[in-house]
Order: sequence, then structure tokens, then C-alpha cells
Amino acid sequence: MSGLTPIIKGGVRILRPCEYELLRKGAKKLENQVRLDALLLTGLRYVEARRLHEHPEWFDGRFIHLPEYAQRKAKRRQRERWVRLNPQGQQILPFFFKGSPPPSWKAWTEALRRWALRAGLDPAGLGPKTTRKTWESWLVTCYPERLTEIFLSQGHTELTSLKHYLNLPFTEVDRLEMERWVMGWAPSKTSS
Repeated sequence: MSGLTPIIKGGVRILRPCEYELLRKGAKKLENQVRLDALLLTGLRYVEARRLHEHPEWFDGRFIHLPEYAQRKAKRRQRERWVRLNPQGQQILPFFFKGSPPPSWKAWTEALRRWALRAGLDPAGLGPKTTRKTWESWLVTCYPERLTEIFLSQGHTELTSLKHYLNLPFTEVDRLEMERWVMGWAPSKTSS
């Protein structure tokens, strides 16, 4: 690894792209890698991803529509939410639906720690919130002009996102590696 200090915010690890790729390799089995990619590329809360697995009809091929009852988060501001996906996210979901559902919160946490250790990655702060927080921080880093769209897609208020996802110590190399993962999330601007 690069020797950079792990990014832990509020007790939750936010991964650099090189760390995510190590974790993914540590997962070994294709089904585990698909789950990990689906969690990252959707940015869903872990419980939302488990519910989505039971309701593939919420995915229309481009977006995930989370109805009010799918979220059940006490402090949520949006009754329903449309989660924007980039092309990679759109492509991974059919494979996610074919596999078995994500395991319990505890089992997933243990799996992440096991995969990290196998890959030589410090497991500090890894848990079911890691992929969601990683994804949002990557989007904010790569699409700073799209903050409102990111917040709405993720189901956060601007204040929450500003407090948690801006000003993280990513390097320029991190940002360049993020682009490979987030590419296509925001529609390209057309010049007039």
C-alpha cells in the first residue's frame, strides 16, 4: 500500500480506489465481488440493498426507485428516492439479483474484515456503511458541480453531505482512479 493513513470518519472507513480494489481481490469469490460492487456502485444503505435484492422490479435498467416503505430510516427527508446509476452500476445489478441475498449485517462485517486481512489491508473501520460512504465521497470528489444531485440520489441533506463527504484527504492519484469507477454517473454537459 501507499503508506497513506486510512480515512475513517465517524468510525466508518472510507476507501481509496486502490484500497477498494485490494478488498475486492480479498473477497476472491465472484459472488462476493458482485455484492461488493453492487453495494459500492449503488451507494445504497445496506438494508436498502437487501430489500432491493427482494424487489428487482425497483430497478428500471437505469435508476433504482426506492419507494417509501423501502427506506424505513427514521430521520429520512425524502419519502421516496430515485438512485442514479452509472453504466457499471446498471450492468452489475442483474448479476446481483441472480446471486444469493446479502448476508446479515454482522456476517457482512466479518466478511469485510476477513477479506481485508487476506488482501493485506488494514480492516480498521470496515463495515456495511463503508461502500455507501466511499461511493458518495468519490462522487463528491469527481462531480463537485453536481452536489445537489448527489445528495438527492443518496438520500442525504446538503448539510449531512457537506459535513461527511467534502474535504477528505484524497490525493490526485486517488481522484484519477475514482474516475474509472464513477464515470458516466452524471450526464455529460452538452455545449450549445
